[in-house]
Amino acid sequence: MGKKKAELEDDATSYYSKVEEMRRAHDRRDYHGALGFAAAAWEYVDGMMQFERRFEDKSERKSLDCVDYVLRYAPLLFDVQTLSALSSLLRTQKRVDKNTAADLAANLERAYLLMNEAHQLWDHLERNVQVDQDKLRGSLGGDQDRWRWLAEKWHSMGIIQRAPSRGSYILSLLTRMESEVRAKCSACGVVAKAAKGRFWEQILCPKCKATVYFIILLPENS
Repeated sequence: MGKKKAELEDDATSYYSKVEEMRRAHDRRDYHGALGFAAAAWEYVDGMMQFERRFEDKSERKSLDCVDYVLRYAPLLFDVQTLSALSSLLRTQKRVDKNTAADLAANLERAYLLMNEAHQLWDHLERNVQVDQDKLRGSLGGDQDRWRWLAEKWHSMGIIQRAPSRGSYILSLLTRMESEVRAKCSACGVVAKAAKGRFWEQILCPKCKATVYFIILLPENS
């Protein structure tokens, strides 16, 4: 049985509430938190779209803010888990893609490609204490404008340092993969400590024995 008007309206209200929380987290530069709120909004997307189509005469949307945010920022933070959840959403809730003008499946594929490029650049920065931005194409191949865009985004997010030098910039990491961080098992919630790079792939949880992603936590004194 389909949802009644009041239930659909509740979904719309909840959706916009989560999107607003996403924006506030982003403004605080809490990008992991913003991704969490974006993903939480997906639960209400279908009801919100039904409500607006049936009762507010809104037809096809250009896109969805909560999806666009994940497509843009999850690759920059290597958040495979949220991208995978988005892939599942698009498979199981066909109306989301159908009633959106943007080709969300194609945009998701591009997000995975962006994450691969981000991994290339991050690895290069990990292996070199300082990197000349204007020499990235020579070192990595590909499109220099793309590498510059990645560097600029990471700098604006506080992830790398970008110091002016000879008409370009010297890039260096503000945090390194070997630095120890705390992370929470996405299955059972147990908190573990390890080098940051350890948590950017699925690992075996020492408590519940599931092979899962661990969610990196903010520093305790932040």
